[in-house]
Amino acid sequence: MKMAPILRAFDAHHPAIPTLLVHTGQHYDKDMNDRLFVDLRLPHPDLNLEVGSGTHAVQTAEVMRRFEPLLDTYRPSCVLVVGDVNSTLACALVCAKKNVPVVHVEAGLRSYDRAMPEEINRLLTDQIADRLYTTERSAHANLAREGVAEERVRFVGNVMIDSLLANREHARAPATTLRLAGLDPALVVGASGYGVVTLHRPSNVDRIETLAPLLSVLREVSERVPLVFALHPRTRANIERFGLSEGLASRRIALLPPQGYLEMLGLLAGAKVVLSDSGGLQEETTALGVPCLTLRENTERPITVEQGTNTLVGSDPQAIRRGVEAILAGAGKNGRIPEYWDGRAAQRIAADLARWLLTQPSQHTSLHG
Repeated sequence: MKMAPILRAFDAHHPAIPTLLVHTGQHYDKDMNDRLFVDLRLPHPDLNLEVGSGTHAVQTAEVMRRFEPLLDTYRPSCVLVVGDVNSTLACALVCAKKNVPVVHVEAGLRSYDRAMPEEINRLLTDQIADRLYTTERSAHANLAREGVAEERVRFVGNVMIDSLLANREHARAPATTLRLAGLDPALVVGASGYGVVTLHRPSNVDRIETLAPLLSVLREVSERVPLVFALHPRTRANIERFGLSEGLASRRIALLPPQGYLEMLGLLAGAKVVLSDSGGLQEETTALGVPCLTLRENTERPITVEQGTNTLVGSDPQAIRRGVEAILAGAGKNGRIPEYWDGRAAQRIAADLARWLLTQPSQHTSLHG
């Protein structure tokens, strides 16, 4: 979702910025992977490291091991990494050791919760990066506190929103998505509207003491508004492991496998409320003007709370109930579109990066994205 608009902007820049697209294979579900590339109109990766699953340490180390030889072979002018996944940090670390400039898209976001692996990835990548592109102005204060020089940072906006705006007209209708999943759309997508649920963070799904109350309150919420629950593999496995499947056995809860980008975009756009622990969904619901209840105690995207449609409710069932009732009563946040969430963030990145590369030593020969 982040790389697709960047690659298009690089191709459209005059002159075009040459790229080599490397897919680490960290997200390794083949069906979902192939669907994402088709849905986002992404070119086939030039190289696939096929790293697959593993612990955080194993996955990070394997990306590093397989990525390092590419730097020797292709000698890039810089390496552009996005977001906060293990691949982001792994590739940045290799570049730091090999003296290859690192460009970080979506820099400076902080939850201030170091129990989140993503927070560690964000912190370390930003310390390594030579050029940092931010999605919101609060990120600049975070980076300044951490000693990142102001001249390394540029505010460009949110490439996730570039993807959303470019693909909204292609989004799959919710009724079609449900029908293809073998469900009767009339049971869910009715005149009263529906809610969308996603859960995947270890803090919410890895302990029965947290997961069981969350599923219980979702069952209660479904009596007020039917829910479409896209089940992450980790969440589904833990529900079965803890013997909690019965708690979701309701005609008012439509259980779906992980969805493609266009399917999920259609579901979000048509929802009355979204309940999720996803970072990306906080941004997408703000852009779509859909009220979102984030099932976390913190967020690395504060602008979605301050200006958008997002409300933090944690995993407290009572707070979740109150949040849903407020939204159904018409008291949910209307929000507004944050600055530079206009669909042109990638164009700003391309323009700045092209200028910046001209100032860099020419010991490398091509841009590696």
